[in-house]
Amino acid sequence: MSSIQVADQTFVAADGAAVAEILGGPNRWREWWPDLTLEVREDRGDKGFRWSVSGGLTGTMEVWLEPSLDGVILHYFLHAEPKGAQRMSPRDLLAANRARRVAGRVMSFEVKSRLEAGRPAGVTPAA
Repeated sequence: MSSIQVADQTFVAADGAAVAEILGGPNRWREWWPDLTLEVREDRGDKGFRWSVSGGLTGTMEVWLEPSLDGVILHYFLHAEPKGAQRMSPRDLLAANRARRVAGRVMSFEVKSRLEAGRPAGVTPAA
């Protein structure tokens, strides 16, 4: 089992293709995860991405886009080992997990805020 285990989800009132377009740029990956090198293992289009992760962590990451109502549920998964994990205290591992959870939330809320900007609550997103 990996030391870093993150699983999170966020509803985004937009279609999967629009979410995937924002997620698809390596420049964005460097903004959200500056210490990680991501290699696309699977580009699933409007269903999301799977990456191999290296750099500050070694493992896998995925964003799965599940159609739901008038948008998608953005599922975020990260399973990885931090560099030097064997020398980290339990407290440091907890802090590393929290930092990775926060980074995932920053990513998902940035996607959500960009795609839902100007849309009144309860109104179906524009095509």
